[in-house]
Amino acid sequence: MKSVVVTFCLLCFQFEALYGADTCSSRLCKNIEQPHVSDPQVMVEFRSGDFKLIFHNPKNVSEFSMILFKGHEKKQICALHVSKEKTVPESNVSYCHAEHSNSSTTFILKNLERKHTDVYTCCLEMFLPPPYIDCRMNETYLYIQDKEDCFSSGFMSWIIIGLIVFAMISCVCCVVACFLRNKNQQCESNSHEYNSEYMPMAAVNAARKPRI
Repeated sequence: MKSVVVTFCLLCFQFEALYGADTCSSRLCKNIEQPHVSDPQVMVEFRSGDFKLIFHNPKNVSEFSMILFKGHEKKQICALHVSKEKTVPESNVSYCHAEHSNSSTTFILKNLERKHTDVYTCCLEMFLPPPYIDCRMNETYLYIQDKEDCFSSGFMSWIIIGLIVFAMISCVCCVVACFLRNKNQQCESNSHEYNSEYMPMAAVNAARKPRI
């Protein structure tokens, strides 16, 4: 019975590792859906395979620019210039574009792969009204996990679960078999004791009648 309990605990632990709050299929895949965000002022959303970096627009500012850089070398990949007359988005890469609303500016990153894992920095420049305010930085680190790695990790987890379930069923079958064998032995022992209460009797031949 101890082996059954230990196996059951291992199975529960594996399910927790697969579906728990801190765990691809568990931990690695989950980093895709809820990436690590180093700056609490930046809101990151993950929907339909796209990352959305959302920054609040500055208040009481009529003209400003938001620029998104990638990496520590600060390579510009997206930008948005906002004024009273118009809003002008810019993009230097195919996987990034910017959207603007009255309250926020959103940089949308699409079709990301592991090579896109990096530090993403948003620079805010305010032009009007004066004075001009130079770049204010917000840094966000995104970790992108390949789908193949997630699949392989999940597949291995299911293999482990299958082996644990098989071991658990085998242990239960062994326990049942031992129980039935002990019960049969006990029944045979009781039957032998019951039969031993009767002593064997010698056969008695009937007396023959004398012939007349």
